[in-house]
Amino acid sequence: MDPQAVLCLVLLWAGGLSCKPMLRKERVRPESELSQRLHDDNGSFLYDHEAFLGKEEAKSFEQLTPEESRGKLGTIVDRIDDDGDGFVSVEELATWIKRVQKRYIFENVVKLWKDYDLNKDNKISWDEYKESTYGYYLANPEEFQDASDQFSFKKMLPRDERRFKTADLDGDHATSRDEFTAFLHPEEFEHMKDIVVLETLEDIDKNEDGFVDQDEYIADMFAHEDGGPEPDWVANEREQFSDFRDLNKDGKMNKEEIRHWILPKDYDHAQAEAKHLVYESDVNKDKKLTRDEILENWRMFVGSQATNYGEDLTRKHTEL
Repeated sequence: MDPQAVLCLVLLWAGGLSCKPMLRKERVRPESELSQRLHDDNGSFLYDHEAFLGKEEAKSFEQLTPEESRGKLGTIVDRIDDDGDGFVSVEELATWIKRVQKRYIFENVVKLWKDYDLNKDNKISWDEYKESTYGYYLANPEEFQDASDQFSFKKMLPRDERRFKTADLDGDHATSRDEFTAFLHPEEFEHMKDIVVLETLEDIDKNEDGFVDQDEYIADMFAHEDGGPEPDWVANEREQFSDFRDLNKDGKMNKEEIRHWILPKDYDHAQAEAKHLVYESDVNKDKKLTRDEILENWRMFVGSQATNYGEDLTRKHTEL
């Protein structure tokens, strides 16, 4: 592969520096709905099924009989009960829902883990990550074809190291699976969100004054060609900047305003759904569910649509 193309892939992977302008909608990371279905228990439980089991996996449950459905659901209940006390609490159910909804993230880490854990000690050190990601270019600096490539490389290496140290919560210079997941997907972890904001600021703040002004905001999503006119959507974005991005109306975005833009606070859908499922299934009204209470109301949880249990039940709990 052409070295410049390889560098582009490295930079995309290593820290979010895109080889093309990143669109605004790719900057914003809102919490997503658990399902696009209408949440109407009088009509169907499709929303609950997709929330509880995941959108993609829910379809394959159509192949199961009611007896198979209950049996598979019982196995899942055992996995949701993290503390093994025989009850499923709202918090345990919300944690499960969040895991299911973000399964692709954990599966991504599982697939990549062996490529970075070079000494097979079930941790990934900074040296291992640096060698796997940047080793070729550190050993072959002549492969850089121009100064811009060298600048990008020099920028990304310390930026990755900074993110790695933030993810390394116990400070042992190596990441566990959870820590490595936070490193690769920082927008999903509260303790990493300052890094997401800082990296966004560094990407857009071309004059390096510590703020994002309107022109920098627009330049991040639209490049003028030959001085031509701006399309209508760009004018709309300028209004968005003035009306909704620049909250203190000083003509630029600071870090808090950038956070408000790219990491908008949202309704906790998983918590709300967990409370709903508990409320609807809690026969004795003790605000937690037994295995029997869940199986009694199995149609709300899985019904005729659920996950590919043949595959799902072979996965380890940590993969969720």
